[in-house]
Amino acid sequence: MKKTIKDFNLKGKKVIIRVDFNVPMENGVITDDNRIKESLRTIRYAIDSGAKVILMSHLGKVKTIEDKEKNTLKPVSVRLSELLGMDVIFVEETKGEKLKQAIDNLDNGQVLLMENTRYEDLDGKKESSNDPELGKYWASLGDIFINDAFGTSHRNHASNVGIASNLESGIGFLIEKELNTISKNIQNPKRPFTVILGGSKVEDKIGVINNLVKTADYILIGGGMAFTFLKAKELEIGKSLLDSENISFCKEMLGRYQDKIILPVDVVTGLEIKDDTTVRTCLVEDIKPNEIGLDIGPETVKLFKTYLDKSNTIIWNGPVGMFELKNFSVGTKSICEILACSNATTIVGGGDTGSAVINFGYKDKITHISTGGGASLELLEGKKLPGIDIIKNR
Repeated sequence: MKKTIKDFNLKGKKVIIRVDFNVPMENGVITDDNRIKESLRTIRYAIDSGAKVILMSHLGKVKTIEDKEKNTLKPVSVRLSELLGMDVIFVEETKGEKLKQAIDNLDNGQVLLMENTRYEDLDGKKESSNDPELGKYWASLGDIFINDAFGTSHRNHASNVGIASNLESGIGFLIEKELNTISKNIQNPKRPFTVILGGSKVEDKIGVINNLVKTADYILIGGGMAFTFLKAKELEIGKSLLDSENISFCKEMLGRYQDKIILPVDVVTGLEIKDDTTVRTCLVEDIKPNEIGLDIGPETVKLFKTYLDKSNTIIWNGPVGMFELKNFSVGTKSICEILACSNATTIVGGGDTGSAVINFGYKDKITHISTGGGASLELLEGKKLPGIDIIKNR
């Protein structure tokens, strides 16, 4: 087990916490503060332990000067102040004397948030490429480093791996929860263990399929990636999404695991990817050459339900349809409902899948919604996450 925040005496120490405040914003207004709320337990623990708390996060991508203004963490500092019920000091710098002085002037229990770490990407992508000097500099600002940004733990950045390489380090409660929940239920699931995989390309899920097909009892395939599997069965898929380079992989999987991999039996099609297109539900054998498959159909929902209802562990990564469009959202919403009514341990990957579950109002009825899409995907692939792997074990 990795060292955690509880393994350190934090009183009077300058504690750098890498959080994930990469929240969606429109015109400077936060539209979903879930990631901020998920970080509160670790931050409050540090405050209550008498630490001088230094928070670091990225927000969006910073490739131009204009991106800096659009992706400032200032609105996040305001919302964090509200959630903590205390003033959060915001420093509009990522390095320099002003930042150092502000940190040196912190009292025990105070919180400081520095500006978007990716501001450093304007000068040769120093954050994203884990520039060694930047990691060493950021480490020099604190006494202890706690990584609690699960959503970026699959990245080798200066603000996680770089700092941890130069400072005594541990993980926060959020990462601890993600690891305990996801890893535990992959390695030792209550059976039957069912995996739902959606999203667009088979290529993105090859690692997950190769890893989980050995341990899962069933893998239900939906979303755009289902059509490459259907093509591998030599069915007409019209203008549906096709990952042509991986048809042979799908054929191999279907040949070796035909009783384990479950494909859609019907789909909802459109002539274009928009809501006001001609919509038709048909069997997978009846897709027309000019149609695009954009959702699983009602018979597939019933089929998937028979497997999900008898499962004791369910992991879902990737929407099963174009849920952003009302006419093609029914399949994904139906899966949400089935999981919400299930007595199984239900784990939902971050990214689009997590957004769908939250937006459809099922957040509180799922066992665990991951805060990291890419990071949870790599855990499902059985990979080590650099931002966590660098932390020493107890």
